[in-house]
Amino acid sequence: MITVSSVSLSFTHDGQIQSVLDDISFEIEAHDSCAIIGPSGCGKTSLLFLLAGILQPDSGTLTITGNPRCGTILQNYGLFPWKTVAENIGLGLTLKKAEKTKTRQVVAQLLEEMELDGFDTHFPGQLSGGMQQRVALARALAIDPEILYMDEPLSSLDALTRERLQNLILDIVHKRKITAVLVTHSIEEAVFLGKKIIILSRRPARILKVVGNPGAVSPDYRQSDQFFHQCIRLRELLKGEINGQEA
Repeated sequence: MITVSSVSLSFTHDGQIQSVLDDISFEIEAHDSCAIIGPSGCGKTSLLFLLAGILQPDSGTLTITGNPRCGTILQNYGLFPWKTVAENIGLGLTLKKAEKTKTRQVVAQLLEEMELDGFDTHFPGQLSGGMQQRVALARALAIDPEILYMDEPLSSLDALTRERLQNLILDIVHKRKITAVLVTHSIEEAVFLGKKIIILSRRPARILKVVGNPGAVSPDYRQSDQFFHQCIRLRELLKGEINGQEA
């Protein structure tokens, strides 16, 4: 379980302290999926970085039960352009000094699972955006994570590729029983992938509402009336914050 209790975060810019997150509290059950959504610039990525241990809060506590393996996918995928697809996928295992035979086996399996067969010796710059995203996902999965943090991983993709990769993420998360935390600007993506949806206010961000979304377990959910009504509900909850931000 992930437990966030009264967490606040600020940054110093030009000598002035700017509050980013204010008194944030929530829980994410093991093997659950959670989407974080809110106005642009409200602190969604900062919250994800706190959960991933990249940042530390000014106050409050973040507790993760046990000592789980964690994988992180960044907005720009974080691939090393001078490394091949296979080298990028196996990077986490290489850093952990896993046996080379095991690394090759895991990489081969993920190349097949991500439909990247034949591209193992290619470099990221030779791949489409969708393929680069699959490499980033494969690299995160190579260490067999129990928690997967994703920061706007599909934002730059076309609609059809984005839906196909949403389906892939949904399938992998459920098959591998991964606890997944996703930051997104897309209401539809949040509703499709998050069994729990945390809605943040504009900065300094507070939690507007935590929405239960139990239907997010099947690719068919996207075509259901429940999905449609959840999207409308989130849009209404966010409308005041976004309008206020633009005023």
